[in-house]
Order: sequence, then structure tokens, then C-alpha cells
Amino acid sequence: MRIVSLAEVKAKLSAFLDEAGASGPVVITRNGRAVAVLLAPIDDDDLERLLLSRSPRFRSLLLKARASIQGGKGIHHKEFWESVSRRAAQHPVERDGRRSRGPDKRRSRSAPPAR
Repeated sequence: MRIVSLAEVKAKLSAFLDEAGASGPVVITRNGRAVAVLLAPIDDDDLERLLLSRSPRFRSLLLKARASIQGGKGIHHKEFWESVSRRAAQHPVERDGRRSRGPDKRRSRSAPPAR
């Protein structure tokens, strides 16, 4: 880990990005106080974990879920995965990775939605 000033990073951003990938995080300071960290994610999963760990919305969802479980509203692990399997069977994924809306739910892009 290296600690550098914002002025240094502004002057040599590309070099610090390379360093973060090779040597680990680079802490960026402004007026002697840490204000940011340059991190090079290992892969897409690592990036997702990093982003979710700092997401206020995701943290709020976790707190609500924990409270629900503590209140006795949770479901058993096996029941959860059975539910996921049923939903996946009802909503197949197309080749491009998007969920199918079904032939009756497709709209023409040029026509406005029916009311």
C-alpha cells in the first residue's frame, strides 16, 4: 500500500493505476487526510463485491433482511432455492442474457404503449 497526495495522482494517474494493479491499494490524500483509495479489482466478482460493500441501498436491504430473519420471517435454505428454481422455470433467459417477456407482452418500439 502506498500513500500519495492528490496532486501526485493528478500528475501521474496512469502510473498509479498500474501500481494499484501490481502492488495493491494506493491511498490518496488531500491536505494530509485520506480521501480516496485506488483499487484494482481482481475480476468482475471482486468489483461487484467492492461496489456492493459501499452501497447505502444494499446495506439497507441487508439490515432489513437481518431484522426480518430475527423476527422469525425467514425461510429455510432448501425452500429458498426451490422458490428460485420455480421462478427461473417460469421466466427463461434468452440467448442475449435478458429475461423473455413472452410473445404477448412484447411491444413495438415505434408504437406507444396501449392504455
